[in-house]
Amino acid sequence: MKRIRIGNGCGFWGDNLDAPIRLAEKGQLDYLTLEYLAELTMSILALLRNRDPKAGYATDFIDVLSRLGPILQAQPHLKIITNAGGLNPQACAEAARAVLKKNGIEKKIAYITGDDLLPKFASLQEKGQTFSHLDNGKNIVEVADRLVSLNAYLGSGPIVQALEMGAEIVIPGRVADACLTVGPALYEFGWQADDYQKVGAATAAGHL
Repeated sequence: MKRIRIGNGCGFWGDNLDAPIRLAEKGQLDYLTLEYLAELTMSILALLRNRDPKAGYATDFIDVLSRLGPILQAQPHLKIITNAGGLNPQACAEAARAVLKKNGIEKKIAYITGDDLLPKFASLQEKGQTFSHLDNGKNIVEVADRLVSLNAYLGSGPIVQALEMGAEIVIPGRVADACLTVGPALYEFGWQADDYQKVGAATAAGHL
């Protein structure tokens, strides 16, 4: 029976920087996942990106990746999946590539975009999208002047696609938290999105 080992080394931006290192060293992992995002975090990243177009991602990941250098050399099979991309996955991927190069490491890095809807806000409204509040049904136009971020949760599909293309480090922006685990499970086991019992088990593992 095929098995994969997935370990999550981070639960929020600002979490213990030593945890993912220890986990990668001792966990005998196939995948290391790092989860950084919350709604408040997205707002902070939006403000940072407004000040600097190259910002907007969880910089802790770059520090962790730098420290992971020797481990990645000793464990070349180890893959990393992280939503550290935040509001700027491309900039995060570029920073990751630079820090790996500095350590003499080459990895195939994929970044995933498409979740950031703020640039499309006006056109989506013109097409009739109201972004109605789930609790009170109010139209988002009532708070439009205060919006700093507008993101749709992506699923596991783009992560699977990145792995199929040979990516060894996958950096999406806003994806559902459990997708960091569900994605590699779908890829490794060849599950389909409607294999609900299996996907449900992977979702539970991802949330844990």
